[in-house]
Amino acid sequence: MANRMSADAACAFDEMLPPTDSAAFLTHFDFSAIDEMDPSLGKSHVPTDGHGILYEREVPCELRMQEGSKAPQDVGRLEPIRGEETNPQEVRIELASENDLFFHYTHVVDEKAFQQMQQSQKLMIEFADYPHVLMKMLNSCIREPQSFLAVFIMETTGKGRLDFIKNMEYKFIELLSCDFHQSSEEVIRQQMSFRYNALKSKLALMHARLHDIGALVKVKSPSLLLHLQKSAAHQLHTKRGGVRPSTLNTKP
Repeated sequence: MANRMSADAACAFDEMLPPTDSAAFLTHFDFSAIDEMDPSLGKSHVPTDGHGILYEREVPCELRMQEGSKAPQDVGRLEPIRGEETNPQEVRIELASENDLFFHYTHVVDEKAFQQMQQSQKLMIEFADYPHVLMKMLNSCIREPQSFLAVFIMETTGKGRLDFIKNMEYKFIELLSCDFHQSSEEVIRQQMSFRYNALKSKLALMHARLHDIGALVKVKSPSLLLHLQKSAAHQLHTKRGGVRPSTLNTKP
């Protein structure tokens, strides 16, 4: 009965909006103005910085200390950031963690610095291909975590190194290494402030959308609103009482 009522409620709400608009109204949120305030882009404090986000995903990354002690596996946020996509002047990667707001490392490389990487690591790619190679490796770590590893090694001096490693079953092959340095306290403060304010603003937009939906339901279908309110109150009461919802459906 509960499932049927939920389905009827969904159908009733869909009838209030045009078919092409109902899904967008419920799920689409424009966060572009909030995302543009990211201090990594330089728009909020360094107008001439000229970077733009090219890639942003959560990537499984193993954290290690230089002495060899191993920290728990963490899922951080890697952001390769670029100038012009087809002809970058500088590539910056920011490594952050959702579990530790003070964890923030930065990798910055221009064409001259990349030439040194080419020579020391015997790379066969050009600087223009560097962002795309990074994205390919990061995606491989996400899709095939057993075969492609991202290992971040931290030093007590504030330096770090991100190694991309391929598991060949019989041996590990290091594909690419990127040198990092721990971000300054000011950068960390700006990042923490942005992430907090961005989350707060996005929640405010979602609450406003829910308020609009409630007002629309109240006008178009008061009975549906009453059903939703009773359902929410029942779920809250069940949760507080420690009764699992599944036990309410045991009676034939």
